[in-house]
Amino acid sequence: MSEAIIDAVRSRYGAVAKSGLSSEQDGVRAVAEAFGYSQEELASIPAGANPGLSCGNPIALAGLREGETVVDLGSGGGLDVFLAASKVGPTGRAVGIDMTPEMIELARRNAAKLEGAVSNVEFYQATIDELPLCDGTVDCVISNCVINLAPDKKGVFREVARVLKPGGRLAVSDIALKRPLPPEVLDNVPAYVACIAGAITAEEYRQGLLEAGFGEVMIVDSGADLNAYAQVDGQAGCCSPAMDVTVRGAIALVQLRRGRSMRSERVAHQQADQVTPLAPRARPHANAPFDARARFRDTSRQRA
Repeated sequence: MSEAIIDAVRSRYGAVAKSGLSSEQDGVRAVAEAFGYSQEELASIPAGANPGLSCGNPIALAGLREGETVVDLGSGGGLDVFLAASKVGPTGRAVGIDMTPEMIELARRNAAKLEGAVSNVEFYQATIDELPLCDGTVDCVISNCVINLAPDKKGVFREVARVLKPGGRLAVSDIALKRPLPPEVLDNVPAYVACIAGAITAEEYRQGLLEAGFGEVMIVDSGADLNAYAQVDGQAGCCSPAMDVTVRGAIALVQLRRGRSMRSERVAHQQADQVTPLAPRARPHANAPFDARARFRDTSRQRA
């Protein structure tokens, strides 16, 4: 099923790239603001860099510094890449990775609108479990609601570990399960494309990161409301209210970062009542964002 999933994801998000969704539309802008982006941040980048696909703001947790190299997994229209570029400055690098050619084209068009202000920005077409980057060359990896879409999540975690420098860090917003999904949802490709069926539990996320070599992993429910997506007319991506799949369960988001005072295996989350997260717009989601943070322990391993 993985090839069918990859094809479906590529097709759906290619369509989003061509849809014209941007911060110029009130609903799209509201989604980004609901998940932690400020009006100033959104005003500083091309409107088309934000098609309304976020489920958090990993930049807020990444602790980026001048001169660092940061890589965004599933960079879409370039939203987080452009914000990262402004933080790492001209001596740093902000690299976007996306498997969808239409998204790469969109991101590069958006970069051109910023002219010389983003000379430290690069975009490459690739899957996030096979990064076109050398070992131990990246200070920070970020991602925003994308890892749940990868069929081989352990492969993604291993690739992140491979490219990170010793002591490098990961800052991710993503969907994670609080409770198991029913089989009819797990086997539903549209539900996978909508960031539902491909999600794993917060514990599986944490364990996968630890096995890849990360330490100090912390997962925290951010409490954001995924009903924000209902404000976007024509939204066909993450957790879309237009989906006709009904789920009784709970999904969450994940963010990961290096932190000096963070304790290993610290997990905090809040329980959600069982409701239908993909029901009509007036109903609340059972999905709840998670923050998770992690420091990488050992990046000395070479690719097998």
